[in-house]
Order: sequence, then structure tokens, then C-alpha cells
Amino acid sequence: MARAALELGVRDVAKLADVAPSTITRLERGETLYPRTVDTIRAALEAAGVEFIPENGGGAGVRLKKG
Repeated sequence: MARAALELGVRDVAKLADVAPSTITRLERGETLYPRTVDTIRAALEAAGVEFIPENGGGAGVRLKKG
């Protein structure tokens, strides 16, 4: 969802996070990755303008940061 919100392709996110495109694909498939890899991808998406929303009864999600 974060990648779609930013209108980025798999290769774009991979470049931002300095990981292989296959790593992004594996994450999106729900495969297990090292926690530090997930943290790196999350930080790259946050720097690009996404805000992760915690579980609030309706499920976790993402939105674009304001401003």
C-alpha cells in the first residue's frame, strides 16, 4: 500500500532502501525478511512521504504525510 500511495515501482523502492528489487517483492508476498531489512525499507518509505498507521480497531495502514 505504501508503494502504491507514493506511485513507486518495485525498483524505485528498492533503490530508495538500497536493497534488491527481489527483496521488495518478497516483502510484498509476505515472506519473512530480517527485521533490520524491514526497518530499512520502512525508513525509506517514511522518508519518501508515507506515514504508517498503527492498528486502531480497523487494522494497520498507511497514509501520505501532510505537507
